[in-house]
Amino acid sequence: MSSVLTDICRYPIIQAPMAGGASCPELVAAVNGAGGLGFLAAGYKTTDGMYHEIKRLRRLTGRPFGVNLFMPQPQLADPGAVEVYRHQLAGEAAWYDTPLGDPDSSGDDGYEAKLAILLEDPVPAVSFTFGCPTRDTLDAFAGVGTYTVVTVTTPEEAQAAEWAGADAVCVQGVEAGGHQSTHRDDPQADGTGIGLLSLVAQVRETVQVPIIAAGGLMRGSQIAAVFAAGAQAAQLGTAFLACPESGAHLLHKQALTNPLFVRTALTRAFSGRPARGLVNRFMREHGPYAPAAYPQVHYLTSGLRKAAAKAGDAQGMALWAGQGHRMARELPAGRLVELLVEEVDAARAAVSTGSMQ
Repeated sequence: MSSVLTDICRYPIIQAPMAGGASCPELVAAVNGAGGLGFLAAGYKTTDGMYHEIKRLRRLTGRPFGVNLFMPQPQLADPGAVEVYRHQLAGEAAWYDTPLGDPDSSGDDGYEAKLAILLEDPVPAVSFTFGCPTRDTLDAFAGVGTYTVVTVTTPEEAQAAEWAGADAVCVQGVEAGGHQSTHRDDPQADGTGIGLLSLVAQVRETVQVPIIAAGGLMRGSQIAAVFAAGAQAAQLGTAFLACPESGAHLLHKQALTNPLFVRTALTRAFSGRPARGLVNRFMREHGPYAPAAYPQVHYLTSGLRKAAAKAGDAQGMALWAGQGHRMARELPAGRLVELLVEEVDAARAAVSTGSMQ
């Protein structure tokens, strides 16, 4: 790890920020307590909601932690396409007896207000998703001692983040669960994501800043592989979803290893942006017709997803998960961090032993 990352966490294991409630203060505190680095997810939260979660976390742990922000999105959605999708979802609204949401609820996710709070009351680390902040923003965080990370999905995005002044890049492979963190949502690029090992190697040859690898990582042997490819740390999301401290819905946790859910796929069905989840009825029926309209579709389907969860219907929920979901282990988060470290050490030892034979 880089010296700054070493100052923030004992082990190069990072718990991914998972918007929607999974990355709650209890999970972050448990990961931090075991020597990893946990992230709160400010995405979809109000500014006050983010601030109160930070205060809750500080009451649980004195260790460093991070907060993730969503970058504001350009208004590129076709209102007509959103309206057509609204009509298509009318049957879902009737089935769950809940109204569809307002697609124009929010476009910037309270970005500027959240920046102001994090600069006034700094946290150890801040990461960004769906784009790269300006140099002025990254310089401002550097001025208050905050370590900045920009999530990237291509070598070009990594280079832009380095030029803007990011301290590190989180390299997200196409295997990752949840939203693909592309800086520009281009429907023509759907299905063209790069696998993690190849992407880490390409980014390593493009930038000098530290690399955090993310996407489908569930075992220490996989983490050792991305380290060998050039990463300094590994970020895991799906692996921590099943932990008892996770704020994910119980149905979501159970679905990770439920044999009814045999594969994942990228879909725009729930949010209007490509995101990887367990294939269920909602994804099969609506994915082929969902428009490229984020965050409009996210707000449109918000009530449906909540109603499905309340009804105990996993077939109507957004079950975000990476490709390695079947390898999820229902362990306390602190124990999972320890086990991953043990597995990394074992994998490295096996390689060393093999190289000497």
